[in-house]
Amino acid sequence: MDSGYRKENVAVDKRVREAGLRPTRQRIALADLLFAKGDRHLSAEELHEEAIAAGVPVSLATVYNALHQFTQAGLLRILAVEGSKTYFDTNTSDHHHFYVEGENRIFDIESGPVTVSNLPAPPEGMEIANVDIVVRLRPKRGD
Repeated sequence: MDSGYRKENVAVDKRVREAGLRPTRQRIALADLLFAKGDRHLSAEELHEEAIAAGVPVSLATVYNALHQFTQAGLLRILAVEGSKTYFDTNTSDHHHFYVEGENRIFDIESGPVTVSNLPAPPEGMEIANVDIVVRLRPKRGD
């Protein structure tokens, strides 16, 4: 095992610990797959496929549990896009997304801020925590 791998693994272990989670072997392996490639959007099924391909013996239920634990700990942001289709975003900063219909592809809106106006007042005792904008795209139709 090379020292670069050990250094990355220690960083992932530290990140999981600092989020208040116990760094189990499966959590560390899944976190390594999630965060090693920078900012990305993955479904539980996609992460499960990556884990199996990488030789990480993990069930889909364990992947779902880990993703929800990472989300509750603030390591991920959850994006509900298509009914039951949920993506997990490694970029937890405030930002918005494009979603390509028919391709099940989601990516960050890079250019400038998006302005939202005329938001309704929240119910008594509540405050707005975040506003998620997903702009749905499809290929242009011929004229």
